[in-house]
Amino acid sequence: MLEQSQRQQRVADLIQRELAMLIQLEVDDPRIGMVSVTGVEVSRDLAYANVYVTILNSASGVEDSRLGELPAGDLDNLEIEESVKALNKAAGYLRSLLARRLKLRLTPKLRFHFDGSVSGGNKLSSLIDKALEADRNLHS
Repeated sequence: MLEQSQRQQRVADLIQRELAMLIQLEVDDPRIGMVSVTGVEVSRDLAYANVYVTILNSASGVEDSRLGELPAGDLDNLEIEESVKALNKAAGYLRSLLARRLKLRLTPKLRFHFDGSVSGGNKLSSLIDKALEADRNLHS
């Protein structure tokens, strides 16, 4: 990740706050569930913004004949891909809403990406907990 100027960082923070609200309130796509905007990186010329999101509702209990055959990990990945596709499809609409709310000369084009750091951190945390539990059981 490149170092961002203060202006880039301020614009990125503002976009992150506004998008978090807009996705919750304005987007009515059923493929998009609970989405958390974890970060935004803005290009130097403020023309593009890479928006990193985490999908909070993994549908482990979805009743769909096509999806029921997939293992849980594949189902989560499929849901993540669909949510990111839907967000990228709604990017123009979200950009127009951002343009109305933000007083910028140029509103950046939005590109959504999945941020896997949260799920990776959760997996690492559970591994540490298991190792600590095994160590306690060994020394008890």
